[in-house]
Amino acid sequence: MCGIAGIFNNESGEHTPAEQQLISMLAAIRHRGPDESGIYLNQKIGLGHVRLSIIDIFSGQQPMAANNGQYRIVYNGELFNFPEIRHKLEKLGIQFTTQSDTEVVLKAYIQWGPSCLQQFNGQFSIAIWDNKKSELFLARDRLGIRPLFYTQTSSNFIFCSEIKGIFQLPYVDRKINHKALAQIFTFWTTITPYTPFEQIFELPPGHFMTINNKGTSQHRYWNLPFTQKKSDSSIPFETASEELLRLLKDSVKIRLRADVEVAAYLSGGLDSSITTALIHELSPAMLHTFSIGFKEAEFDETN
Repeated sequence: MCGIAGIFNNESGEHTPAEQQLISMLAAIRHRGPDESGIYLNQKIGLGHVRLSIIDIFSGQQPMAANNGQYRIVYNGELFNFPEIRHKLEKLGIQFTTQSDTEVVLKAYIQWGPSCLQQFNGQFSIAIWDNKKSELFLARDRLGIRPLFYTQTSSNFIFCSEIKGIFQLPYVDRKINHKALAQIFTFWTTITPYTPFEQIFELPPGHFMTINNKGTSQHRYWNLPFTQKKSDSSIPFETASEELLRLLKDSVKIRLRADVEVAAYLSGGLDSSITTALIHELSPAMLHTFSIGFKEAEFDETN
């Protein structure tokens, strides 16, 4: 799962990032990454990471540096097509020192800038610091599978995988957002970018941000396309079924890339049963399944 945190200090900032602040932020999200933790710190930026090791267990530590320390990354998630992107970069002469997807994300950004996101197939929250530009880059996957929250004070921009990490800083106010609370009671959740707390925001899915001394800017890099096809252009049911199965298999297969064992939560419902069946078909030796039961009959689905 992993977790990331960071503090950016603008030119007029009075709260210079401190190691203890980052330690407190990471302690609040330690459950996201029990295997390792790391911190990078200078006068402008503090970056923190807690790691759950999945890819390149022995050399994928973060924060990770590149280009003699000009760039630093903390990253939560998985880039499913990282071998293909790595191959593209290697053909351009880019060299790698690890086998991790984190290094691929970082060097793809260095090579292509924010447009690298168009090539990413995965679930991720990314924070990259450019020391030369004194600029922070944040990005979130297309559907917002991985969380990323932030707030802006008079002197600092703060981000974290969970809101509780942001609240570890004593100068961040804790106030209920009553408009967002109404959204929760109406829709069961807040409407992005709002959260239950005032001035605590969520980076929307399919967006990236840049933060520097001039301020912040936010951009959408992906949106779900809705196209209305005419009835005479529809494809036969059997053809559609075959294509759906092909896409499902491809989607499952690319998610089996890991240096640790793979498991599936099996509820007995349609979604998890199909996913588990496809994993068993594609790689029967690697699969472990887990199911959860409840003593309360109204919640229990074990039968």
